[in-house]
Amino acid sequence: MNVKTPNAIDSYVGARIRMRRQLLGMSQERLAEQIGVTFQQVQKYEKGINRIGASRLQRIAAVLHASPSFFFEQGDSQPLAERGLDAPDHTDPVAEFLRTKEGLVLNRAFLKIADPDIRQSIIALVTAMSQAESRGLAATTSIAEMSHPLAE
Repeated sequence: MNVKTPNAIDSYVGARIRMRRQLLGMSQERLAEQIGVTFQQVQKYEKGINRIGASRLQRIAAVLHASPSFFFEQGDSQPLAERGLDAPDHTDPVAEFLRTKEGLVLNRAFLKIADPDIRQSIIALVTAMSQAESRGLAATTSIAEMSHPLAE
């Protein structure tokens, strides 16, 4: 039995479509309706099983309020490089976070905040909290190392 393995780029683009769709809180059925295909076809696109033509990708991008290039970017808006796509993407913590339930909920809530000053305040707060936690973990590690019997 010859099972077709999805192309790495098709799988990556499909995963980006899925991530963007979920971030917007849109169902596969709604996206399918908007682009004129069945929800099963959207599933195949998102899994990379079926390739997406240029005009269809343009329509998907419009429905998901993104540029077509968004689906080819790797972390920090870097262009897609084929090398390494076959391996699981554990190198981009942002992409990994956005795949989690917490990441989606946090981003959906953040997108609902229209006031740029409030957004900046939230970013400053989260940055300060992460820096404080990093310093706290470093201090805890140093104390643990100093009290370890082999540290003498």
